[in-house]
Amino acid sequence: MGLCLDVTLVIWLIIFVLGFGSASALACRTAGSGAGVNSSSQKRVSYAASPYVKWENGPSQDTGFFPIAVWLQDPSKAKKYKAAGFNTYVGLWRGPTEKQLADLKKAGMRVICHQNEVGLKHVDDPTIVGWMHGDEPDNAQSLGRGKGYGPPILPKKIIEDYERIRRADASRPVLLNLGQGVAWDGWHGRGIRTNHPEDYPEYVKGCDIASFDIYPAAHSRPQVAGKLWYVANGVERLVKWTEGKKIVWNCIECTRIKNPKNKATPQQVRCEVWMSLIHGSMGLIYFVHEWEPRFNESAILSDAEMLSAVSATNKQIAGLARVLNSPTIEGAASVSSDDEAVPIAVMAKKREGVTYLFAVGMRDGRTDATFTVRGVEGDKSVEVLGEGRTITSRNGVFKDSFGAWDVHLYRIGQEEAG
Repeated sequence: MGLCLDVTLVIWLIIFVLGFGSASALACRTAGSGAGVNSSSQKRVSYAASPYVKWENGPSQDTGFFPIAVWLQDPSKAKKYKAAGFNTYVGLWRGPTEKQLADLKKAGMRVICHQNEVGLKHVDDPTIVGWMHGDEPDNAQSLGRGKGYGPPILPKKIIEDYERIRRADASRPVLLNLGQGVAWDGWHGRGIRTNHPEDYPEYVKGCDIASFDIYPAAHSRPQVAGKLWYVANGVERLVKWTEGKKIVWNCIECTRIKNPKNKATPQQVRCEVWMSLIHGSMGLIYFVHEWEPRFNESAILSDAEMLSAVSATNKQIAGLARVLNSPTIEGAASVSSDDEAVPIAVMAKKREGVTYLFAVGMRDGRTDATFTVRGVEGDKSVEVLGEGRTITSRNGVFKDSFGAWDVHLYRIGQEEAG
């Protein structure tokens, strides 16, 4: 079935991105003001094994697996997405159908989809690794074409639906994707529940994986436009609202969406990805649709520069999956920025005697940052992953420069002390 030609799909997706054209302890220390939430009071999920070990038929229980998903794509394109480093589909248009599942199985692509009649017939099919709610129930809900919008779906209904889904099949996790109100209280698309963030701790009771979407680079509202840290803000809040007891994912922009003038650059996309991971996200969902200059459901596939950059990021994440799935080490590292207006966020991991620091600039500016790593003595070589350079750490202290929206990933070899 062709998605591009389905007018109903276009209308549905416009609702999905409403607003673009109209009215840790995260173990992450941030130099200066960070994403907007005090990370020192947060708790995040920390895994010694796979986050998905509790679900027999869920995503892979191999710690070398990290979810890199794409939103609502035609299964006929699954091989192209797999070649770009994607391993999961989220959502199937008017599905799942038998043909959709067959196409995904042939491509070796896993899916999180709605639990309809066809889905339940495939309860033993490893192609399906999770179930999902309808998208963005926290937003004002359409009353039908030309009839306006009613209130959001109540959290109570989401919890009831979650329990119903689990009664039918508890062997897979249930994903709930929420709207941009997770990160931005002023999001008018919530209607009468705008500026009511207290709803969200209730919503997340109705899922196993809590996700959300906000797209700052392509945003039309000045309160958000260009402020990439709203992505990290939303992740932090989901970690807080789930009390560190549930898995957090989030969506990533990579197209114009509905903005005729602005879209995220490859550098900004990479920044949003690592902001997400550093602040507690355990899975990524790329939103690849675009309406400007024309509707294109899979715009990333026709954008060679972006596809190449996202593929490279996906490959790097897959190569670091076992590290990313390992426990974050609280207090293991701190960072200070020479420019307080350009804070740096950092996350520390340790695997097989090797220390990893993942760092991201949280503002559109340049700065020099000083990192202090606890327990590292003497002179050590710090490898900057993917950049072909090294830095010398002296007694656990080293400096590096950050450009606008920069990301640096560091690996410090076998420690002799600490």
